[in-house]
Amino acid sequence: MRPRLGAATRRQTLGALAGLAVGAAAPLQGETFAGRYALRPQAVAPGLWLVRGAAAPMAFANGGAIANCAILATMAGPVLFDCGPSRGYGAALRALARRLTGRDPALVLVSHLHPDHALGAAAFDPALVAALPETIAQLERDGPAMTDAMFRLLADWMRGTELAIPLRRLTPGLLELGGRRLHLVALAGHSGGDLAVLDEASGTLLAGDLVFHDRAPATPHADLARWRAALDTLAALPHRLLLPGHGPADPAGRAIAQTRDWLDWLSEALAGAAAQGLDMVEAGAQPIPARFAGLAAARYELQRSVAHFYAAIEAARLPRID
Repeated sequence: MRPRLGAATRRQTLGALAGLAVGAAAPLQGETFAGRYALRPQAVAPGLWLVRGAAAPMAFANGGAIANCAILATMAGPVLFDCGPSRGYGAALRALARRLTGRDPALVLVSHLHPDHALGAAAFDPALVAALPETIAQLERDGPAMTDAMFRLLADWMRGTELAIPLRRLTPGLLELGGRRLHLVALAGHSGGDLAVLDEASGTLLAGDLVFHDRAPATPHADLARWRAALDTLAALPHRLLLPGHGPADPAGRAIAQTRDWLDWLSEALAGAAAQGLDMVEAGAQPIPARFAGLAAARYELQRSVAHFYAAIEAARLPRID
C-alpha cells in the first residue's frame, strides 16, 4: 500500500508537476534519431555574436537549446559565454565559433550551474572551461542529478554528454585575452554564483540569467533579495548593449527593469496567495498582470516558482503548533 501523502506534500507534488516541461515525444526504440542543432549567430557588435535560445520551456522538441550563448572573437581564439545543454550543442557551438573567427575556442565561460547553460562543456577540454568557485561547487553538488534529469527529458539529444566540471576558477576583475579586455563580475541571486561579463571594446554586458528579456525569469535556485541587489549592480555598470540569458539583445536598456518588475510582482503575488489561503495549484493559476502579456513562458514560470517558493512561504505564515 502506498503511504498517504500529507497536505503539504500533495501541494508540493502538484506544484512541481505543474512546472514540468512538456514537449514532443522522444523517438521510439529502434527509430533513428536525426535531431541536430541549427545555430544562427546574430552579429551584435564587432567581433561579438549572440546565439539565441528558443523562447520556450525546455523540451525534447527544442533539444533543450533555450539559453543564449555568446561568441567573442580574440586574437588568441574566441571566448564563449555559456555553452548550451548537451555535448552535441557544445560541439555545434565550437564549430560555429571556428567558422566565424577562423580559430578554435580559447576559453569557455560558464555563467552559472543550470544545465541549459553548462552541460555543453562536455564538448570541450575541461582546462578551457572556467567558472566562479561558487558555480563549480554547485555543479559538483547538483550536476549529477541535473544531468540525469536532462537525459530523462531530452533522451537522444544528450548522447555522449557527461558532466564536465570546469578546471579554471575565475576571480572578479579584468581578464585580458588576445587583445580583448573583459571585466568579470561575480554576483548571485538567480543562483548561488552568477557571472556577468562587461566587454570593454563594445560596451556589451553579458548578464547571463540575472536578466531575462521578454521572457519570464526562472527561479529554481533563486534568492530574490540577492537577485534584486545583483540587478542594482548591473544597472550601475556602464554599457551600451545587454545580452540576457534568455530573450533578445537589449539595446534600449529595458531588460533589467523588466526582470525586476517580474520578481517584485512574483514576491507580492505569492505572499498574497498564501495570505488568502490558496493552495499551490490555485496560486499558480492566479491572474498575471497585463503588462507581462509579452513575456514568453509566463504561466509556466509562475507555476514553477510556486513549486520553488510556496512551501516555505506557507511554513512561515503557518508555523507548526505541535
